[in-house]
Amino acid sequence: MTRFRLCLLALCIVFSAVSPAASAFAEEKGQKSGGAAKAVDLAPQARSAILMDAGTGTVIYEKNSHDKLPPASITKIMTMLLTVEALDDGRLKLTDRVRTSEYAASMGGSQIFLEPGEEMTVDEMLKGIAMASGNDASVAVAEKLAGSESAFVDLMNKRAEELGMKDTHFANCNGLPAENHYSSAHDIAVMSRELLKHNQIIKYTGSYQDYLRKDSKKPFWLVNTNKLVRFYTGADGLKTGYTSEAKFCLSATASRDGLRAVAVVLGEPNTKTRNSEVSGMFDFLFSLYKVHTIHKAGETLGTLKIGKGVKAELPIKAQEDYTILLKKGITQEGIRHETVILDKVKAPISKGQTIGKLVVYQGNTVVKKYELKAPEDIAKAGWWKLFKRTAGSMFKVN
Repeated sequence: MTRFRLCLLALCIVFSAVSPAASAFAEEKGQKSGGAAKAVDLAPQARSAILMDAGTGTVIYEKNSHDKLPPASITKIMTMLLTVEALDDGRLKLTDRVRTSEYAASMGGSQIFLEPGEEMTVDEMLKGIAMASGNDASVAVAEKLAGSESAFVDLMNKRAEELGMKDTHFANCNGLPAENHYSSAHDIAVMSRELLKHNQIIKYTGSYQDYLRKDSKKPFWLVNTNKLVRFYTGADGLKTGYTSEAKFCLSATASRDGLRAVAVVLGEPNTKTRNSEVSGMFDFLFSLYKVHTIHKAGETLGTLKIGKGVKAELPIKAQEDYTILLKKGITQEGIRHETVILDKVKAPISKGQTIGKLVVYQGNTVVKKYELKAPEDIAKAGWWKLFKRTAGSMFKVN
């Protein structure tokens, strides 16, 4: 009996020494797989995913979000972004005619079956890109804007760099399989958010069906490849994608009660799972979060004093809605903001130049910073204008 008790005691000592290490390993393993966030695995079947508030850029959920993966036709978000930026800049009009080259017409995969030499308006081409994911339409627009697809791809990569998309390199404008063509869920969310700043894009990405060549002998019926725009309340974009390598991909957006979400999934096994997981991501955001507006677009924030400019002052207005994201049930008490505009800035000033910031606090903690940009170019004033301004201020009577 004594010998048995000694053996039992020895076993207890061994197990007591081993069990803490085993317990620690289980905890460490749990943390690596998500820890507390594991209970909120919103996209378990996706290879990579991210959920973002479009207004503030706040990331709510992410999974392998910086993995470099083939983006398939989600690539066309950048193609659409460069197109709407050209429209806003006046370099392009919706009524401009776009001629289809032999090369553009030769694109395989999803297409709107453009014939060599066929012309469509920019408006029609955007429908073909956004709704039908037309590879041929994408190349035709790229050639219209930059002269060739390769030149347009250079513009795409330059814009990606400007947006801080460090996980991205484009090799074409439509997402067909190509060497050195990749992006990440994070970068796709960034460019999706940028595209959504151009409100007119929703006209195309949010339509479920439409026609091309409607009055011709061969009308082409468009049905949006993104079925969420029909079946999820508030969904109005943005772009689907599929290749055998990329699997099923989607960058989606939906808006409710002033809150706009962007959800990206890459590498889903099928369309049903893709749409289901994105819907669940939207449900999560809309159920738990709300938006608090600091300033609405167009509201005056202050005045920039300009030294030696053709204008001595420039009113600074909110270029967009400045908001923060709050969890529902959390009071707005303690939220305050401070507008800091630079002291007198010397001309010339370029449009888009940073001239201040809007800082939002909760208590003493900074929760959000917005850069304030000059809304227009301000040239340097000539000596005669400066002389008259100085003379006028000298003899001004109070």
